[in-house]
Amino acid sequence: MPSGLGESPYGNVRSLPDRSESSGPPADMEAEQAVVGAMMLSAAVITEVTATLSVEDYYRPAHATIHRAVIALHEQGKPVDPITVTHALDRDGDLSRTGGPAYLHGLVQSVPTTAHAPYYAEIVHELAERRRLMEAGTRLVQAATAPDSTAADVREALALGEEKLPEAWQEPIPLNVRPKLPTFPLHALPGWLADFCAGIAEETQTPTDMAGALALSVLATAAGGRSVVQVRGRWREPTNLYVVVALPPANRKSAVFAAMTGPLYEAEKAIAEEAAGLIVEADLTRKMAQEAADKAAAKAANADGPERDNLVAEAIGLAQQAEALTVPPHPRLTVDDATPEAISSLLAEQSGRLSVLSAEGGIFDIIAGRYSGTPNMEVFLKGHAGDRLRIDRRTREEYIESPALSMGLAVQPAVLEEIGKNRGFDGRGLLARFLYALPESLVGYRKINPTPVPEQTAAAYERNVIALTLSLADRTDPVVLTLTSEASAVLTAFEERVEPQLRVKGGRLGHVGKWAGKLIGAAARIAGLLHLARHLRDGYAKPVDADTMTAAVEIADYFADHALTVFDLMGADAAQARARSLLDVLATNGWETVTRRDLFAKLSRSEFSTIAELEPAVALLEEHGYVRSHTPPRTGKRGRPPAPRYLVHPQVREGQA
Repeated sequence: MPSGLGESPYGNVRSLPDRSESSGPPADMEAEQAVVGAMMLSAAVITEVTATLSVEDYYRPAHATIHRAVIALHEQGKPVDPITVTHALDRDGDLSRTGGPAYLHGLVQSVPTTAHAPYYAEIVHELAERRRLMEAGTRLVQAATAPDSTAADVREALALGEEKLPEAWQEPIPLNVRPKLPTFPLHALPGWLADFCAGIAEETQTPTDMAGALALSVLATAAGGRSVVQVRGRWREPTNLYVVVALPPANRKSAVFAAMTGPLYEAEKAIAEEAAGLIVEADLTRKMAQEAADKAAAKAANADGPERDNLVAEAIGLAQQAEALTVPPHPRLTVDDATPEAISSLLAEQSGRLSVLSAEGGIFDIIAGRYSGTPNMEVFLKGHAGDRLRIDRRTREEYIESPALSMGLAVQPAVLEEIGKNRGFDGRGLLARFLYALPESLVGYRKINPTPVPEQTAAAYERNVIALTLSLADRTDPVVLTLTSEASAVLTAFEERVEPQLRVKGGRLGHVGKWAGKLIGAAARIAGLLHLARHLRDGYAKPVDADTMTAAVEIADYFADHALTVFDLMGADAAQARARSLLDVLATNGWETVTRRDLFAKLSRSEFSTIAELEPAVALLEEHGYVRSHTPPRTGKRGRPPAPRYLVHPQVREGQA
């Protein structure tokens, strides 16, 4: 039994040994495991444990995270067991960091008895207090013995030692290890759509993510510009989406892309055939009106006297009538390789509705200025948001009240890495508008003779996509999709869960705030598309229900997990390399806390020539949970304020990071 605990008030309990190495901080992993395991076994001990133990008392970050999830469930009046805790951790993106379901079940099985949980909690708390005293003492000794330290530095270290440490550390996110990402939740799609996505994934031996993500692009092409979701008040979300799936070569992207988008081209052909007669008639009428106006103008030109005035007036009237006649453009739903100027013109012609569909990433090169030499992303920014677009050129003037541009792209991961280097894409917010899917390649693990998509499943998919597209094609005003009160509550709960994650300091999504800030709107858009796909005949006549919104939130969570990895992939290599060098220095010196000045003094000048170059690397380490910025309190009214310090994750100090 650790010294200072005294005799157990709970009877003859085996004293749990200190499992940390003699040279490391005092900690008892068995006691920590027993505490969180007992809390998942018996809700009755939770109150007793929390009376003694706080989250920051744990030495292992995973145990602190599990403890926090248990308390949250208990306070909400929900059952607490390994299954509910697993679900809560998975929902918040913490499951893999805590060891996964197997570790949670193992914690429960390792509990000797729940009756002794309060005693185990005392052990953990006592060892935490001992670690704090050791850390404070070490900090004070370091400050007092440093050759260049001042009395103010020592007082600062003493003040920091008296201050309670911040919340417990969580498991850091590896800088160069890509986490295992969730697969696309096909079950969240309507049955006919999920069946085809699963079938084409099996037939082509590709990840279900590719078909699932592209399915949303197909729905957005069918309904974008023709429907909006009424979220609350004046907040409306259009149903167009930007989706990009990234897979290495040889993953049969083109085959899946062709299968998923094929019905759209059939629908486009049907719309064009229906409009062909009207276009011919309008074109002929306009030509005849123009000929009549030309003849009247010629006749007026040859007339004299009072008759000339009447003929001129008649010619002007005919010319105005001819000018007022317009010829409908040939209907278009999709475009592939086109310049931003061409896309702007097509959007204007097609009443603000268009979709860029491509199995390659060339559109990014075009946006960056492949043809013009100058980046032009205005139509892509406003086309996603639905903001008014006015184009004034020497040769044309175009105005689009509510543009609705969709994009569905299947690219190689290298394309994402390349566009990440274009600061204009990120700075203008273009990258924040995409929903990213980064599935795991199946190359090398594919079946040789897979089962084809059942004919009935393929026929239902084609029939339903065409029906949805045609049912909305002729609408001039978009369908307004409302939410039931239950659906609104689901979206609000999602918003409440995401908002704290947007915090720059400590928020899971803080470092991708531009993207994550649009996540709630994306969920609403996805809900509208799922609703229309579930109610092909009368979706416009009924509100979006809670089940549909729940499915949309699950899909939005999927895209959030993938976006975190994609933005890391698109991150600057220099910052990653410097962050790794910084980690090595922190581990070598074993600091528990360090000032920026002392840290900079230990760094190579060839890599960090100025202290300003230190900041991006520190920010990256902070985003991944390796360090925290901390400003100690002032020790007096006079003198310079305490210098900001960096707190270092225990795993870094112990060389485990």
